[in-house]
Amino acid sequence: MRSLLGVRSIAGQVFAVQAVVVVMLIAVATLALVLQARNDSEQEAINRSTAVAQAFAGSPGTAEAMTSRHPTAVLQPRAEQVRKRAGLDFVVAANPKGVRYTHPLPKQIGHQLVADYKPALRGKVVTETVQGPLGKEVQATVPIRRADGKVIGVICAGMTAHDVSGRVTRQLPLVLGAAGGALALATAGTALVGRRLRRQTHGLGPAQMTRMYEHHDAVLHSVREGVLIVDGEGCLVLVNDEARRLLDLPPDAEGRHVRELGLEPRTAELLSSGRVATDEVHLAGDRLLAVNQRSTQWNGGAPGSVATLRDTTELRALSGQAEVAEKRLRLLYDSGAKIGTTLDVSRTTEELTRFAVPWFADFATVDLVDPVLRGDEPSGDAMCRTATFGIRDDHPLWRVGKRTTYVRGAPQALGFGAGRPVLDADIRDFAGWQEQDPEQAVRIVEYGIHSMITIPLRARDVTLGIATFWRSEKSEPFDQEDVALTEELVARAAVAIDNARRYTREHSMAVTLQRSLLPQGLPEQDALEVAHRYLPAQAGVGGDWFDVIPLPGARVALVVGDVVGHGLHAAATMGRLRTAVHNFSALDLPPDEILTHLDELVTRFDQDQVAADTDAAPISGATCLYAIYDPVTGRCTMARAGHPGPALMYPDGTVTFPEVPLAPPLGLGGEPVETTELLLPEGSRLALYTDGLVEDRDRDRDTGLRLLRSTLAGHPRRGPEEICQAVFDAMASSHPRDDIALLVARTHLLDPDSVAEWDVPSDPAAVAGIRAEAARRLAAWGLEESGFTTELILSELITNAIRYGSGPIHVRLVRDRSLICEVADGSSTSPHLRRAASTDEGGRGLFLVAQFAQRWGTRYTPTGKIIWAEQPLGAAAPVPEPTEEDLLAQWDDLDDVST
Repeated sequence: MRSLLGVRSIAGQVFAVQAVVVVMLIAVATLALVLQARNDSEQEAINRSTAVAQAFAGSPGTAEAMTSRHPTAVLQPRAEQVRKRAGLDFVVAANPKGVRYTHPLPKQIGHQLVADYKPALRGKVVTETVQGPLGKEVQATVPIRRADGKVIGVICAGMTAHDVSGRVTRQLPLVLGAAGGALALATAGTALVGRRLRRQTHGLGPAQMTRMYEHHDAVLHSVREGVLIVDGEGCLVLVNDEARRLLDLPPDAEGRHVRELGLEPRTAELLSSGRVATDEVHLAGDRLLAVNQRSTQWNGGAPGSVATLRDTTELRALSGQAEVAEKRLRLLYDSGAKIGTTLDVSRTTEELTRFAVPWFADFATVDLVDPVLRGDEPSGDAMCRTATFGIRDDHPLWRVGKRTTYVRGAPQALGFGAGRPVLDADIRDFAGWQEQDPEQAVRIVEYGIHSMITIPLRARDVTLGIATFWRSEKSEPFDQEDVALTEELVARAAVAIDNARRYTREHSMAVTLQRSLLPQGLPEQDALEVAHRYLPAQAGVGGDWFDVIPLPGARVALVVGDVVGHGLHAAATMGRLRTAVHNFSALDLPPDEILTHLDELVTRFDQDQVAADTDAAPISGATCLYAIYDPVTGRCTMARAGHPGPALMYPDGTVTFPEVPLAPPLGLGGEPVETTELLLPEGSRLALYTDGLVEDRDRDRDTGLRLLRSTLAGHPRRGPEEICQAVFDAMASSHPRDDIALLVARTHLLDPDSVAEWDVPSDPAAVAGIRAEAARRLAAWGLEESGFTTELILSELITNAIRYGSGPIHVRLVRDRSLICEVADGSSTSPHLRRAASTDEGGRGLFLVAQFAQRWGTRYTPTGKIIWAEQPLGAAAPVPEPTEEDLLAQWDDLDDVST
């Protein structure tokens, strides 16, 4: 009880009691006011809403408006006027079914009334609180009566709960202000009482005095931290038991000057100076003490200082061990970010040596088994120095590229063979490591290198090589703790090296596969002068490809495609698509049909993968651009599926990007492929490319296209090879994110004198005249030796077109690398080669054409078809041995020829 009556406790209790009483009174008064005000406000709102609703329901014209043809047109303005004058939030008129005729929100007109209106239809007044369109609403609903007393509708008027509560809120500041004043008055009174009590007792009561004594006794005898109080003259005023023990003070130390207590001079100087100290380390015998000192005058006390002492001897030892452990953990953590940043074997070994120097070694070397550098599994014991790094460059250690096989006694051989680290703390003893190269060993020791650790590079139970660490500038030799740390570091690096090795192997396989699938050389042809470039992505080979495919009629197809992704799957998919393009091109199909067939093929690829439940990714990201150039007409027909459009350089140096309709990527389908036909002047250059050329890490497609245009423009005399080199110099990154394929072609037109054309009437008698014209043209070309074969082929093809085709019929001879005969007609029926029976009167024509021509085929056009046949120049085609009857039959243009 006496402690409760202490001066400080009484003041605190008085203040607490007064504060609680005032707060409770304020809370009760505020609650009562709020409840009363809310109740009055709600009642006032209901009364006003009822009065307004009844007044509006009984006002002249309301009943008539309810039964009029357009009640809303009449009542809405009146209701809004009444609502605004009465200070309500809504006045709503509704029919007996509860459908609104009026509302402050016009979009609510025609909707169901949110109110219990059915009692109002029976003549009652309904007051309620509902959740309406405006929120929580307080409303009154009254009936609308006709003159005969019949209820023909209801009026619902009211206010939102927000407006009702707003009136209560406006009265709160007055209440809270009064409450604050009362609380302030109570606080001031309590402060005056407490101040008077502290003045009378000097701020201390019996309980505080008792506690102070107890604390003083605990500081002197129980606290396990030394405490000393020194006055302004440097005399010891107070010392506890722990300080006596730590400083080994005599029993009569108190009252004596600190310099007379036999302390270490540095410690005595600190205690007598009174200066501020924080965790200063002082020696006391065999102990290390952490000393903190502060002045006693901070709060008006007597001059002097108080010092605290802590024994940190064991803590220092543990702290040193913790620092070493932290350093090693930090080293291993940092190694994960700095070793293995690339998938290159040599680069990874170099990162290991650069990380080790100068952190814990002065020099570091890495030797790998030869097959590892090629990505193969390690075999044998012949090694190659892959990385060497040190604090200086004039070291005598072997340089990168040195190949050797370590002798049996060398630490590297021991570590490699046993798969465990080897420590040679002092190599100056020449305990066997010098057997590998005695002369070099002497140079190493003379250079100052004195300690060595050899750690095998092991990953997945396979030894890839040896890492060796050397010290010269660091005076302390390697120890077993260094071995443990280095072993863990090398183990992490070995995994990164093995990953790089595996990647190298897979990359080599993918590159080999891709190189075998890409064109090994461009075919010979005279229509286009072509150059190309290909650069694989940094992450590995991908699915970009290009092709140049000679077509019948001296035409040439240019193809560029892209399969999304990298690695073996993308390269294999590219090979399948390229083979399919060659096969479809052999059918002499137009670009749109070829891309349509490719789209169906890719779809089947994906369906087969799904059916086989393989992990291979779908190839719906494949794209392709296919163009056919005809050197006779100078026309280029092209189509694309999801692929970037071409760049066209005219002979005057201007550059355009022709608009080629874009179809979805291959495998998506759903939309038809459209073609575009361009008329290219001779000497025009066409650039086809994949998106890796114009898109990269630091630029988007639009920026890339602008750069491509500026690179191509203004150089009308550059050839395809020069253009390829200029584009790659300006746009290709040394480490591209995606594959880059570029194909540049310069167009040539055939000499008009190398083309002969005739229109043929649908009369078999005209065949002889065409045959004679062809013979004269061949003689003018100096190809008389091909006359017999050419006349035979033309005779058969023209006769077939007259008899089984339809007009118009057109014949064309083209002299290029071969002699090409073409017969066009308006029929889409294709002839089929077959061997006639001995009893057939005809059917041998196409068979003999196939025998005499080097190759032949059918090409469809928008107006029909073209039957063509090619013969080699320079020598007559080998003629089979037909019977006399067969040969004579070829000159009878009226004979039956089978298709």
